[in-house]
Amino acid sequence: MPIKKENRDYKHESALEKKRPGAPEARAERQRARRALDKKGVDRSGKDVAHVKALSKGGSNKDGYFLSDSKKNQSYARDSNHKPKNTYDRKG
Repeated sequence: MPIKKENRDYKHESALEKKRPGAPEARAERQRARRALDKKGVDRSGKDVAHVKALSKGGSNKDGYFLSDSKKNQSYARDSNHKPKNTYDRKG
């Protein structure tokens, strides 16, 4: 059975993002890190800019950032209780 693509309400998503405490500042930190790498002439294609200490955990660009494979920079697959599905099979 095909899955129907649902229409997203981008205005609503944007409003929710702006309400979240610290979200605009974290987004600005991510943009500054990407722009700094672009300014150095680093090829970022297919890569993510990862922070040594995650921005969600209070980190900043001052703590350091580096290029990482996009798969390694993502969170774990979660179940309906928001717990990692495979606790034994982490992104090694």
